[in-house]
Amino acid sequence: MTAKTRYILDTNVLLFDPEALLAFPDGEVIVPITAIEEIDQFKAEVSETGRNARLVSNTIDQYRQAGSLADGVRQPNGSTIRVQVWSMDDKASTHNLDMRKSGNRVLATALQLARENKAKTILISQDTNLRIKANALGIEAIGYDGDRPVTTEIHTGFQLFQVSAREVEAQRGKETLQLEGKFYPNEGAIFQDAQNPGDYCVFRYHAKKKHFTPVQIFDEDIWEIAPRNPQQALALDLLLDPGVSIITLMGKAGTGKTLLALAAGLRMMLDENTYTKMLVSRPIFPMGKDIGYLPGTAEQKLEPWMQPIFDNLEFLIGSPVSKHHPAKGYQALLDQGLINIEPLTYIRGRSIPHQFMIVDEAQNLTPHEIKTIITRVGEGTKIILTGDAYQIDNPYVDSISNGLSNVVERFKELPLAGHVTLMRGERSSLAEMAANVL
Repeated sequence: MTAKTRYILDTNVLLFDPEALLAFPDGEVIVPITAIEEIDQFKAEVSETGRNARLVSNTIDQYRQAGSLADGVRQPNGSTIRVQVWSMDDKASTHNLDMRKSGNRVLATALQLARENKAKTILISQDTNLRIKANALGIEAIGYDGDRPVTTEIHTGFQLFQVSAREVEAQRGKETLQLEGKFYPNEGAIFQDAQNPGDYCVFRYHAKKKHFTPVQIFDEDIWEIAPRNPQQALALDLLLDPGVSIITLMGKAGTGKTLLALAAGLRMMLDENTYTKMLVSRPIFPMGKDIGYLPGTAEQKLEPWMQPIFDNLEFLIGSPVSKHHPAKGYQALLDQGLINIEPLTYIRGRSIPHQFMIVDEAQNLTPHEIKTIITRVGEGTKIILTGDAYQIDNPYVDSISNGLSNVVERFKELPLAGHVTLMRGERSSLAEMAANVL
């Protein structure tokens, strides 16, 4: 009989997703003793990481009661789980690595198992440098992204066709459009003049009807803003469609992700009465070094974290020239409870019906955290997830494994979901130049 493949799980994989223990039904799951020691350091944290650490510990402890972890215990999916103890006396496997580093001890465990030549050995780690060292030492190493293969390309939500000005004009007058090839539900088709990028027309694919229709043409601005590029036009069309329940917007700084979502929310809540209120939230992750605890009430503590939301609301409804609530501004809407701005910390256990919900900076969330948020969505609620997969402050996720990218890939074939990657910054010419060259 062929020996089962051995999957060695790094600590960061278990803290990222406790269900990784069950992600390899065809093999033998190896948890290095070093990972158990590291997980113990996180158990007391009042955070998602602390919760995951406690869950992993409890799960392995249940296996301990069912058998010997040294010999291996069978899991419900048919795989076996074993805790591997690395011996400091085994100098042959160290290759002069600094064994004071936990990652190197995990790597030494993989080297020992690989040298036994009984089965294929694969190291699973979210640590890029550890995967590089493993490869240099002849150990196969891959990243972990739930139960699907890691991909380096994220669905953009549209296909771009560079055509002539005459072709753009010919497509612009069509009420429906048929195109060859594979398209996902709500995916966009953008026809853009190759010589003049400002000349374009945009269509959206309807999977049930199996054809494209032009995106909505707005006769007036939506709360003082109008789309400035084809991706923004597609995004606004999705945002204003009540039939699309979950929308993901990705893009670099200044592309208008949050502003478009807020403008659409105000339009559908106050002007069209489609939703009873708007809930805006974002995770609490500092950029760079944290300044520590903040004084004041809960609202005062949250103000620095939520200031980007306030800035966008001020732009939309606080301007002296705004046609919408020019005297009251956004503070009146906050006081009336029409707009709720709060952190994601307290969302577990809630049910949120008939609301326009925006989760900003969603790239800092893990797939499990994103799942917790989306499962709070009640009847009649629309949820918008915005973020930049390349501006991540959470050390346990990267551009591919973060919750936002995970949602994009898993929902792209569902008609109730839509996604757009915004390509061009519109904040200012300086901000766009900085995002491109720095």
